[in-house]
Amino acid sequence: MKVKSSTIENKYIKVKTLNVGATVFEIVYKPKKLNLILNLKRKNNYKKKNPYVGSICGRYANRISNARFIIKNKIYKVSKNEKNNCLHGGKKGFNKKIWKIKSHSKKSIVYNILSKNLDQGFPGNLNLSCKYSINNKKISIFYNFYSDKLTHVNITNHCYWNLNKNKKKNIYNHNLKIFSDYFLPVNKLNIPTGKKKNVNNTYYDFKNLSNIGKKLLLKKNGYDINYIVNKRKDNLTAILSNKNSGISLNFYSNQPGLQLYTGQKLKFKNLLFPFQGLCLENQHFPNSPNEKKFPSTLILPYKKYKYFTKIRLKDLNL
Repeated sequence: MKVKSSTIENKYIKVKTLNVGATVFEIVYKPKKLNLILNLKRKNNYKKKNPYVGSICGRYANRISNARFIIKNKIYKVSKNEKNNCLHGGKKGFNKKIWKIKSHSKKSIVYNILSKNLDQGFPGNLNLSCKYSINNKKISIFYNFYSDKLTHVNITNHCYWNLNKNKKKNIYNHNLKIFSDYFLPVNKLNIPTGKKKNVNNTYYDFKNLSNIGKKLLLKKNGYDINYIVNKRKDNLTAILSNKNSGISLNFYSNQPGLQLYTGQKLKFKNLLFPFQGLCLENQHFPNSPNEKKFPSTLILPYKKYKYFTKIRLKDLNL
């Protein structure tokens, strides 16, 4: 497996990606020479098991309870890789696979993967393209996919954001706002109970711009929770900012959920440590294949689907 890197850039932003996992290796804001995400330093480190750093997660991002679901009375057993759960597509999810480069220009790159029928136990031959593009200070991720059978699909990117100039600093000095009134409570295995709960009077309330460090004093074991994002015409889901570096990021998506993960289990050799980065994963809800009340992740044969996540950068010092 040969890991290859590719770069897209403009006046403001440079994005380096890898063919393994269609991974985002770095996002550099050029005027400040500031990389906004964590990485594993060397390309070959991505051949090894790692906490999905910058990669595309699939076929099903997040968790599926008991690693099984039913489609038209047929039980499908998928790969278990987190106790009894299937997490981020299983033992050999999209993060571990080599993607083909479909097209590459100065300001965009398109990766493609064909996941064959029963790959990690999922039905259908799934064709998925992931396009990264930049326009001024905006980064866009477009997912286009279809299958030849009924199947469940949930795709997200797993960048760990750290807006500090010094990446050895944790995320405690970051501020976060999530445009959500409800979150999905989970059981001990991090599987949603099927109910939703209002964020009011809980430490899950990020409706106002909140300091993450202060929140983590209340929830010391960190966050790994899915929010039901409010429906907005502009699709704005979250804002992440850091006054020290003077950077703010607006996140936009057409997906119904946002997984907040504060990296409490983050570790890779001596490069990464807990709470060094946080993930804001626009996606469908965890365990949707087994929850009829959740927005459906079941896709129809040969119907084309499109998801997107867009990140708009603001320089607070301008």
